[in-house]
Amino acid sequence: MTNALILKDSSFVLPQPTGSLESYIQAITAIPILSAEEEKDLAVRLHEKGDLDAAGKLIMSHLRFVVHIARGYKGYGLPMADLIQEGNIGLMKAVKRFDPSVGVRMVSYAVHWIRAEIHEFILRNWRIVKVATTKAQRKLFFNLRSSKKRLGWFSHAEVQAVAKDLGVKPETVLEMESRLSGQDVTFEPSDDSDDEHSYAPAAYLQADGADPALLLEKEDWETKKTRHLKQALTSLDDRSRDILQRRWLSDDKTTLQELADTYKISAERIRQLENNAIKKLKGVMEV
Repeated sequence: MTNALILKDSSFVLPQPTGSLESYIQAITAIPILSAEEEKDLAVRLHEKGDLDAAGKLIMSHLRFVVHIARGYKGYGLPMADLIQEGNIGLMKAVKRFDPSVGVRMVSYAVHWIRAEIHEFILRNWRIVKVATTKAQRKLFFNLRSSKKRLGWFSHAEVQAVAKDLGVKPETVLEMESRLSGQDVTFEPSDDSDDEHSYAPAAYLQADGADPALLLEKEDWETKKTRHLKQALTSLDDRSRDILQRRWLSDDKTTLQELADTYKISAERIRQLENNAIKKLKGVMEV
């Protein structure tokens, strides 16, 4: 746990114990829970007067709820202290935006902010490769585990049931199940590995287009070809060169009939001139 959480845009600092997570939980559990009247009075002071002392009391009295919510995400393999810290950030955002005139308790409002911050933290840190980017994938990510009633892959009937319950396509369920079942693999081989037949991806994955020598060679070849093409075009007569440029080298390509109308000849004659020009270009460039 860090030493302090700071409420943005204010000078309020919420101190935290620097000891173990257990001592932190014991400390916040000892903080009294506010009554509905006390909570509303503090919220009004913060909302109307910007009272930071009131904000601090509201936050302190709800820290235990953050721990309770964070414990529901311990199955993702991330440190509980980090989950609680992210949840505390969500709590502070909720306190800052809470409107006492709405008539709901703070915890009912803050739970959405707390979960949102924890969700974002999990999605950023659970895997090196992001597993959920769209709204539907995020929904699946946090509901798929609870939908599984056994280990192993879903049956067809289970896929259909989960898709119906969560309001997504069966294909989306299968894709997310595959992502969740995958594991991150170290790219570099382990130094202390005794298995000489065990290879990390660095030993067999090759980026063919990443060799600087090959990239330079390709760039040099393309530059030479472009220069050669420009020189070859100068060997054509003006009409043939114009036909090739408008038919093949322009973003807005011209049709045979449009060129025929321009030069007052048939479209078939334009095609013949085009083919002859291409043959001549090939002959010049092959020299």
